Amino acid sequence: MISYLMLGTNDLNRSGAFYDQLLGEMGAKRAYSADTYIAWGFGKGKTLLSVTRPYDGQPAAPGNGVMVALSVDGPKEVDRLYALALELGARDEGKPGMRGNGFYAGYFRDPDGNKLNFFHWQPQGA
Repeated sequence: MISYLMLGTNDLNRSGAFYDQLLGEMGAKRAYSADTYIAWGFGKGKTLLSVTRPYDGQPAAPGNGVMVALSVDGPKEVDRLYALALELGARDEGKPGMRGNGFYAGYFRDPDGNKLNFFHWQPQGA
């Protein structure tokens, strides 16, 4: 249903380097790039994550209440990628841990302040 997500950035080079490393650890590769945006994905027909300079020319600002959740294979992968995000300059928004009903997640803000998380969900009893 979702084809791509776009996050605003004020520094395309910094965001490109951040997400090249972070998403590269998940196996994603740059799918598209231009002077104003970069997009990463896992192959044809898969959802893309993009960073972009705002079209209106105004400074990028994170949306209040907006978050991108990235699914991974298990709690150890949440821990590893969350730690990498912080090493790459992200800010902590909630250390990895169980959030209830088998939902394990770690929350962070990228260098532009966009909120994301890595999560693994194994519903209890499933």
